[in-house]
Amino acid sequence: MHRLALTTLALAAPALAAWPLAAPAAGKTEITWYGHAAFTLTTPKGTVIAIDPWMSNPAAKDREAAQKIEKVNYILITHGHSDHVGDAVALGVRTGAKLVTNFDLSRALVAAGYPKEHATATTAGNIGGTIQLTDEVSVTIVPALHSSTFQKDEASAVQATGNPLGFVIRVAGGPTVYHTGDTEVTSDMKLVGDRHRVDVMLACIGGHFTMDPAGAALAATLVRARTVVPMHFATFPLLKGTPAALAKELKARGAKATVTEMQVGETRAF
Repeated sequence: MHRLALTTLALAAPALAAWPLAAPAAGKTEITWYGHAAFTLTTPKGTVIAIDPWMSNPAAKDREAAQKIEKVNYILITHGHSDHVGDAVALGVRTGAKLVTNFDLSRALVAAGYPKEHATATTAGNIGGTIQLTDEVSVTIVPALHSSTFQKDEASAVQATGNPLGFVIRVAGGPTVYHTGDTEVTSDMKLVGDRHRVDVMLACIGGHFTMDPAGAALAATLVRARTVVPMHFATFPLLKGTPAALAKELKARGAKATVTEMQVGETRAF
């Protein structure tokens, strides 16, 4: 989706009263949806990964969530648009989370205030690369069909920030989670499914700026995902896709994937 005013980067990040993270169930990976494309993933060993952390989005139950989360180890960002970068800089400053994205966007975010020591070549990569975050978690960077620009604030120039991305997150002994980022359905998704056994696909369905429910159903079929969690819908009136429409399209295709519809602020164990 095209950039919004990136006011979140200008906010200070004082430590507020802690918003407790639920301890992950034994052997389970927990995923929390904050609305739009923003999630956290907490592994059985307690590693916390934030993905596209625009936690102050209009659909959020608590728009100060990014200032309250106790712990984030890694921040994954699919592309530079402000509705995906969101609160990343303030969150990175406060938690010391390491930044996982492409080199171009990593450099742009460092210039915008992301701690340089936490945005290094160790965790910056590009499409096709796999980054071993811990002995439990790895991230493979996969293609997305979209655009990627970044603007620190209204007074700053718009920068090109490399290729948009998706992420395949593998948890040892747990699920493989594919966050599509913003994308149209593409034949590359079959290769994602061929290479990775995707248990949970976090898929944009809103349409207009990304694939709609019909496109997401085809994408889930190509990936051979076991379940699809819809995202990037209803945040704005233009994003008209619905989980019900996705379920209907999957059924029409005879797809094996099921729809796991999450509510904003909900945590599910996988």
